[in-house]
Amino acid sequence: MVLCYGTMLWYYFYMKRKHQKTLELIFSHPVSANIKWHEIESLFTVLGAELIEREGSRVEVFLFGEVRIFHRPHPRPDTDKGAVASIRQWLRDNEVTP
Repeated sequence: MVLCYGTMLWYYFYMKRKHQKTLELIFSHPVSANIKWHEIESLFTVLGAELIEREGSRVEVFLFGEVRIFHRPHPRPDTDKGAVASIRQWLRDNEVTP
């Protein structure tokens, strides 16, 4: 892994284009409501997250030394704007940007 000046920029070199696209959608303005949850889970995995199924539709995400719990959307696969905004802030706080 290549770290650039102590930041999380290494992820950019190891991501496939589809993950970069998902990251760009998360950081788009206004907040996008067209991001599929499975694409966000895939991005988390590329960033090194551990995903654990919880009760109901909840998913525990362990990333950046923190645990966050998200609700997997249903019946539609699109992630709601509030969750996208929360994910955006979490990524930004940990220096992950497109």
